[in-house]
Amino acid sequence: MEEIQGIARFKIHDGKLEEWKRLVAEAMETVRSKDSGTLQYDLFLSDDSSEGVAIERYRDSYALLEHFANLGDTMNALLQTYSSISGEILGTPSVALRKALEGADVRIYVPYQSM
Repeated sequence: MEEIQGIARFKIHDGKLEEWKRLVAEAMETVRSKDSGTLQYDLFLSDDSSEGVAIERYRDSYALLEHFANLGDTMNALLQTYSSISGEILGTPSVALRKALEGADVRIYVPYQSM
């Protein structure tokens, strides 16, 4: 299984919703115009817009690494607007992707058939 899926849950900091929305719009434009292997990049907000969930799918590990590189400064700014609640990667990440995720609060789940 080469495809990589990601699920991230986050809490938006008080008073940062409008900045978060602006930065997400920038990120979405970058995904559309620069990412070559992003298959899905959807964001969902709770009814009160205080928490969210991101559902992402990538062709493979290298597409996710490309995504990280393309978002660069926008992602750094976004990280100032929310706190991570949890993150999961589903699939079989490459050695390079595992290295890029070191130190991040992300759990990796490999396909059952790969075990």
